[in-house]
Amino acid sequence: MRKLFLTLLCLFTFTLINAQSNQDIANVYIKRAKEAIETSINYKEALVQFNKSLKFMDTITDRNVASLASLIYYENYLYQSTDKERLVFLKKAESYSRQYFLLTNNKTSEEYASNLENLILIKETIEEIEIKVKKEEEERIRKEKEHKKIDSLKTIWKHKSETLSLKIDSIYAFNANNIALYTKAGNFGVIDDRGRILLEATTYQDGLNAEGFILLKNTKEEPTKIYCFNTNDKNGFLLPDVSAFNATATHYGKLMLPRGNGRLVTYPNNSSEPMVYDLNVKKIVKVSDNVELFKSLKKDDIIDKYNKDGEVKVHKEWYLFGGDLGGKIYPLYTENMYDVHSFLCAASGKLLSAESGYKYIGAFYEDKSQVIKKDKVIWIDQEGAKVSAAKDAYKNYKGDSKVVKLEAGIYQILRNDVIVLGDEELEKMGEFLRKHKGN
Repeated sequence: MRKLFLTLLCLFTFTLINAQSNQDIANVYIKRAKEAIETSINYKEALVQFNKSLKFMDTITDRNVASLASLIYYENYLYQSTDKERLVFLKKAESYSRQYFLLTNNKTSEEYASNLENLILIKETIEEIEIKVKKEEEERIRKEKEHKKIDSLKTIWKHKSETLSLKIDSIYAFNANNIALYTKAGNFGVIDDRGRILLEATTYQDGLNAEGFILLKNTKEEPTKIYCFNTNDKNGFLLPDVSAFNATATHYGKLMLPRGNGRLVTYPNNSSEPMVYDLNVKKIVKVSDNVELFKSLKKDDIIDKYNKDGEVKVHKEWYLFGGDLGGKIYPLYTENMYDVHSFLCAASGKLLSAESGYKYIGAFYEDKSQVIKKDKVIWIDQEGAKVSAAKDAYKNYKGDSKVVKLEAGIYQILRNDVIVLGDEELEKMGEFLRKHKGN
């Protein structure tokens, strides 16, 4: 028992001495804190020294230390970078101030009154900053909600924009009837200036748009199928099979430009006559009475002779008569040959020979015919003289749609800065957000 008593006594003595030592150390740091304030008004240094003192004492039992701690933390709150950090310092200042009032009993002293004033100031400052922090938090939440809504609206807009996009390879120029060719996966189709697909690009590998008509061919050369889209009445149709024109023909051969009067000329294989087709009435056009035409040509000394086999003699040579291209221009063939020998221009009596490069002549319209001469396109009048190229009255688009390429294979059509596709429309993103973010 005596041994146990001695052990406890030693332990108590050591704790008392150690506690006394820690308090002394703490007092040194508190003294330094006071001096930092009194000599240089350096509250930052006072805070450093005071925090060191806390390591050597468990609680503050001196009202003056509590008052000092409250002052140090209050004076340091302004040095903090955010309101939340300032509140931490102010609340510590408030806590130390309340500790002071727990340690004093003299409510009439000047010291008590001064500390009470300080506590009220601390509480008012805390309240002021908390109101500010609350408003800032409310504003942060509002902006966060607004950003989320804007992000949501952007997602909605992007999805809608994608649905109003055309996934195609290219769009050609619109004509005066607001119709254009487009391509997809190597095929041609027909589209209008609001992005409506009038004919899917699935079958035809070549196409042309001229003088109000769009022609699509199933192959670039020697097509066996030709589709016509009349941009005037927005109707499309297949030309009759070439065998309906000539039973021995297997393809349409060379295809000339369609003209504004609806006439189209092609040069089928195995045929001693071009095929002239009226795209407006959808009929093959042939001379109704060759004999009467021949009589007229002979009377005018354009041909020398003719016979019942449909042959005409020109400049002492016999030719197979190949029909009428319009403008009194007639192709001439030699027997058992399917390439044109020459073209007779009855208005002048001139012969335009294949030997000199005249391979194909198209339909005559508005005083001009398209010619393929030595593999180049030229234009002639009805006398066979070279003239300026025909002007396509349908070439100039007068609408307000603009084709925009977003990326390879993705297009949109804009009309007055609004994305359009058929009957659907979508404002640009900025206008869309302004319109909907307040809803």
